[in-house]
Amino acid sequence: MTSLQSEVGTGREERFLDRIGIPHSLRWGFLGLLVFMTGNGTESNFIQPHMEAVLGRPEAVVATVVTGYSLAVLIGSYLAGALSDLWGPRRVMAIGFGVWVVFEVLFLLSLQLGSLPLVAVTYFLRGFGYPLFAFAMLVWINITTPVQRNGVAVGWFYVMFTGGLPTLGSLVAVGAIPAFGGGTAGETGAMVVSIALVVAGFAISWLGVRADNGRGRIAPAGESTGQVLLSGLRLTFTRPKIAMGFLVRLINTAPQYGMFLVLPAVIADDRGWGQARYLTMTTLVYATNILVNAVFGAIGDRWGWRNTVRWFGVFGSAVGLLLWWYVPQWVPAGSDWGYWLSVAAGCLFGCLLAGFVPMGAIMPALTPDHKGAAMAMYTTAAGGAAFLGSGVVSLVLTLGLGNVGVVWAFVLLYAAAFVMVGFLKVPQDERGHRHQTPAEAGAG
Repeated sequence: MTSLQSEVGTGREERFLDRIGIPHSLRWGFLGLLVFMTGNGTESNFIQPHMEAVLGRPEAVVATVVTGYSLAVLIGSYLAGALSDLWGPRRVMAIGFGVWVVFEVLFLLSLQLGSLPLVAVTYFLRGFGYPLFAFAMLVWINITTPVQRNGVAVGWFYVMFTGGLPTLGSLVAVGAIPAFGGGTAGETGAMVVSIALVVAGFAISWLGVRADNGRGRIAPAGESTGQVLLSGLRLTFTRPKIAMGFLVRLINTAPQYGMFLVLPAVIADDRGWGQARYLTMTTLVYATNILVNAVFGAIGDRWGWRNTVRWFGVFGSAVGLLLWWYVPQWVPAGSDWGYWLSVAAGCLFGCLLAGFVPMGAIMPALTPDHKGAAMAMYTTAAGGAAFLGSGVVSLVLTLGLGNVGVVWAFVLLYAAAFVMVGFLKVPQDERGHRHQTPAEAGAG
């Protein structure tokens, strides 16, 4: 069998998708992920004000409910990696889908009843759904893709992930809210549409992906269930580089989730551009991110994973975040040209945020003997970013430092990440390894 065969786990010659970093055997999984995350992301930019209006509760109370949801995402993200190691990613994706649909329906019913306790419980439990589905898919990608294309494969994962949450999800909301009458009724209608999208996304993945390597246990046969489930935590406490990689990925998208809570009122109300224009801004910002996720994965494979994360991801995102906050403050409120300049600043942040993509290749490379456990911590950090983002907002606002304090708190976190990335050196990232294609690596 040639070096170009069995690289993607199919025993077939490479195809076009393999060559651009998408394992051909998982192609329908990538599309299913995009559709699933579009459904999951539909509510992302209106859910907090929606709950405030429907329940008649203050912002601080609803923020606590959202923080509880983010905690469930954090736990679910760890379980996505650990359970994929134990049962295989295909089964974990099915569990995530079931959890999402059941508790989304119960969440919507709880809102109609106006019950804060039921809303809090059902929204918390729904939080386990999307990380189990999405990050189990990421594990599947990681065990299928040749290491020389790991960076770009992770980039394509985030093209689909961010393409749905929040980009296409926000676009669905823009169309669905007025279609269902606007206001809270329109927002409820948009969330009903989101259920249909999640079902469609799961069906595409479940029926389309037939790769056998995702159907069973990944972890070494000699490890007990307890050892497999706790292996990620054990690595984090015994290997400092894993801990630092975890923290860097945690910080990565925390500002994104924090801005979901801060910017809607600022852009729509304080700056006078309205909800529809804010949702349009969000769509364009993360559409920019989509366009360059795979590009930064490829840059990482060539220029170096660590260099790409440090200078584009960390430093670049900090600058982009400051511009996204300050440009809307500097331009005249309500002005058309000021709005589009603010959108451009946000798009710069969205673009440079993609510089973190190679972290998905760095983490398993830090401990090649326990890739599944390393990915469990990576997926935990990816999901935990929502918890950190909402937690920073809650803490800073409680301290009375205002929205500008939130932004600078995230900049300080980026500064810490800049230092930690310097320690994440792996052999595959050395100059002698970066430029090899899979064929060249096999020939060596």
